Amino acid sequence: MSGLVRTSADFDARRKRILFRSWHRGMREMDLIMGRFAEEQLNNMSEEELDVFELLIEAQDRDVLAWITNEKETPTNYDTPVFQKLKAFHNHTKPIHI
Repeated sequence: MSGLVRTSADFDARRKRILFRSWHRGMREMDLIMGRFAEEQLNNMSEEELDVFELLIEAQDRDVLAWITNEKETPTNYDTPVFQKLKAFHNHTKPIHI
């Protein structure tokens, strides 16, 4: 399976927009990473966390992927608790499409 798993029917307009953007990034790998995380976490995020996540989904795909895989150091303005949750969500012990 490699796409949206849950419905966004119970999301408010902001969360629906964020979920859509998380699944439509440009790089398929980032769609899977950000999309899966958004599906699981959006309902639990505060407004402040949503602000931070919205900034993160606007970052370049290649940069975010490099930060997640530790190929590059994460800039301090992106190294937030939300980013740490995203990074921990994908532990790289299994394929990201499962």
